[in-house]
Amino acid sequence: MRTLKGTEFSDRSKNSTEAKKALLERFKARPAADDPTMLARQEERRRIIEAREIREAERRRLKEEEKARQEAERLRLIAEEEARQADLARQAAEAAEQARLALIEAKAERDRRYAARKARTRGR
Repeated sequence: MRTLKGTEFSDRSKNSTEAKKALLERFKARPAADDPTMLARQEERRRIIEAREIREAERRRLKEEEKARQEAERLRLIAEEEARQADLARQAAEAAEQARLALIEAKAERDRRYAARKARTRGR
């Protein structure tokens, strides 16, 4: 029986069997777990993993330090703004007090003029 690609079942079966044999041979040719080259590879992988973990820990530490620095800066800015607002409130209170005193002084001056005018009219 021919297929669309022009290969027969026996050809495909033979190719599959050969591929499985090649895979098995590659697996068997692999060095044992206690082989010095395998141990060296494992040691190299372990060092790479440790170095990666150290780098990640350093990045996390730097990120946390940056976050703490930003939070401290934010709190400093808030404190400055609160101090500025308190200063403005104090200045506004002083201005209001000065305006109140000026109004009292103006009323007192008006009352003096009124009393002087009354005294002049009584003296006539």
